[in-house]
Amino acid sequence: MKQRTWPRSATACLLLATAPLAGCAAHGAPSFALFGAYFPFWLTSAIAGVVGALVAHRVFVKTGWARAVPYQLSVCTALGVIVGVIVWLLGTGAL
Repeated sequence: MKQRTWPRSATACLLLATAPLAGCAAHGAPSFALFGAYFPFWLTSAIAGVVGALVAHRVFVKTGWARAVPYQLSVCTALGVIVGVIVWLLGTGAL
């Protein structure tokens, strides 16, 4: 019975696909102490982004821009992503 082997391209693809799994293993993930426990900073940025999107939506509704702005979901999501990225950059010292 002949034994099957993986082609080299499949092995290369598998190695490339698993390379990002190392992530922050070498330097540690950005985090801060909150009530004695380490809290991941990406989660803080995500929460800030969601809050930013909600605030943007409320501003649009309150000022009447909601009727004039097309694709409100996309616009508010983009504003939330911008807020989250800015919080991430400020928090990690990259900005």
